Amino acid sequence: MNFQPLTPELVSAFEQIVGHQHVLTAHGVEAEIYADYGRDHTEDLHFAPDVVLRPANAEEISQIVRLCYEHHIPVTPRGAGTGLSGGALPIHNGVVISTERLNKIIEIDERNLQATVEPGVINQVFQEAVQAKGLFYPPDPASKGSCTLGGNLAHSSGGPKAVKYGTTRDYVLNLQVVLPTGDLIWTAANTLKNSTGYNLTQLMVGSEGTLGIITKVVFRLLPYPQQNILMLVPFRQIEQAAEAVSAVFRAGIIPSGMEFMEREAIAWSSDYLQIPLTLPEDIHAHLLIELDGQDLDELYKEAEQVYDVLGHYDVGEVLLADNATQKDELWRIRRNIGNSVRYNSVYKEEDTVVPRAELPILLKGVKEIGARYGFKSVCYGHAGDGNLHVNIIRGDLNDEQWNVGLRQPISEIFELCVKLGGTISGEHGIGLVQKGYIGIALPEVNLDLMRGIKRVFDPAGILNPGKIF
Repeated sequence: MNFQPLTPELVSAFEQIVGHQHVLTAHGVEAEIYADYGRDHTEDLHFAPDVVLRPANAEEISQIVRLCYEHHIPVTPRGAGTGLSGGALPIHNGVVISTERLNKIIEIDERNLQATVEPGVINQVFQEAVQAKGLFYPPDPASKGSCTLGGNLAHSSGGPKAVKYGTTRDYVLNLQVVLPTGDLIWTAANTLKNSTGYNLTQLMVGSEGTLGIITKVVFRLLPYPQQNILMLVPFRQIEQAAEAVSAVFRAGIIPSGMEFMEREAIAWSSDYLQIPLTLPEDIHAHLLIELDGQDLDELYKEAEQVYDVLGHYDVGEVLLADNATQKDELWRIRRNIGNSVRYNSVYKEEDTVVPRAELPILLKGVKEIGARYGFKSVCYGHAGDGNLHVNIIRGDLNDEQWNVGLRQPISEIFELCVKLGGTISGEHGIGLVQKGYIGIALPEVNLDLMRGIKRVFDPAGILNPGKIF
């Protein structure tokens, strides 16, 4: 890619657009803050941008992108930097456009159960705002307290409630987008049905910032479920925990959360948070199962059905959370597993996903591959939708083993996923670190179609270059 260098004249033009205080460089007074924009939560990778811009609205982003298009400057869109695939890393330097100032909840339309928001809104802030009006936005990634809706849209993020309610893409009605040429468009209409031409909205969701920069989004909402039951189920055999997942669904129960945690995952997280949790020596995995709805009596009936299913497995004493504080602590443990792993070691997180009934085979295969190649893994994830996060721990692996030696075993894990009817990413995206493996999941004809779409939207190749392909 033959990108052009950033000139002082362009930097001055950017300052005219966003204001001097919202232009960050390595030599500025906020140099330490600037450095943070060159990393995300992917391993220990860092790429320094030439400049970081913090625009305030779609019009400023449009002007910036148009200048970059005309001068062939690479542009990397960025939300909160909580991604795990390197999608927000400016690997070709250039301009980072942060959406942090586009953080307004523009409207919550209670009549139509819709909301219009900007991409820099924090997921949890949005959830709480609509909940205050009796409404519900289900997608809830583990990083919901810090990740932004724009980043969620870039990867169609899921989270624990995806098993019952779906992922981010299932709640998007319409998007305002700045294209790589600087043009500003809306992709659809604010309606529940739309059969007018190609679905540009869904094309944008999950495109990892390679086709456009989202500047507004219209979400559909649901009535808020007023009741929930949460249980922590210990298993003496790790494969049985995975097997029980499909059995619960076959019994006619659709939980609002069905999370798998192997022993080390839950132990590291409870220690990291300093939340006391008794783990008997013979317990090797847990399922965290949540049921939600409007009628508590109905939920207790469903819970009894879940207990009946669990009776067929070798389980320990089930913990039924009996108050809001205990429920919050159990969810905090689950949501902080990634942070606890990061606290213990540099790691590579593989976002594998298979049909849920194949989860026991995938889990067994991951452990067998780790044993053959000499690496340790800590596994957890959204078991209800077959999404297993495989955390490969660096530990004592040297640079050669870490950077080169793991390529083959990771390929074998992904090949197993595809063999089981799954794929190599459920919600984290391909980004930078997985692009070398995408051919395992997609044939060349599929990739050529995607490259062609990229060329149509981004003929100069300036937007988030070097990602996915």
